[in-house]
Amino acid sequence: MGGFQCPYCNRIMSISNDTFRYYESNFRNISYPAKDNIEESAINIYFYKCPNCGEYIINAKGIGSKVEDVDVPIRPLSAAKQYPEYIPKSIRQDYEEACAIVKLSPKASATLSRRCLQGMIRDYWEISEKNLYEEINSLKGKIQPDLWEAIDSLRQLGNIGAHMEKDINMIVDIDEDEADNLIKLIELLMKEWYINRAERTQLFASINKTNQNKQDERKKTSTNSHN
Repeated sequence: MGGFQCPYCNRIMSISNDTFRYYESNFRNISYPAKDNIEESAINIYFYKCPNCGEYIINAKGIGSKVEDVDVPIRPLSAAKQYPEYIPKSIRQDYEEACAIVKLSPKASATLSRRCLQGMIRDYWEISEKNLYEEINSLKGKIQPDLWEAIDSLRQLGNIGAHMEKDINMIVDIDEDEADNLIKLIELLMKEWYINRAERTQLFASINKTNQNKQDERKKTSTNSHN
């Protein structure tokens, strides 16, 4: 039946009767999902249980004709991934808030993604200028050109939510899919900048420790052979 990534431990779980159940709830009753004659108020409740961390993930989605606009995460309250604590709390909070309101207000979500980006540039790259425009310019030559362009685009899209147009009658909107793509870019940067660095540091330390242990064993063996 495919796989599902747990938002709590970020591990992929297989979808089976042991990890996934769903039920239909409507104005009249709660039952197993109906295949025919779906009641107009019907909502499916999806339950996932992660076999790795034991957490429950619950979502509600409208399938009836009167509730097709319902698509709500119940637990956790958004699709935000849970990131390690070595990523600064303020960055994780901005990211989680951007995820939480992406359906309700894509424009506000884009603004929070912009703020999250600025926090990462200041923390990870230790670049702090008078504004985000200058900070992103300082990244030129330090990252790949296509990534730099995407980051600058995120800044500009975030500005749409952060600043009103000079002509107040001019409306430039951002839809949910566009705001969601900005969140995906933030997630990519979390992985490439923070998680990869931590995993690399851990791997190097493990290799160095293994080498040190082996060298110690060689010295000990050599000493014993001469006694």
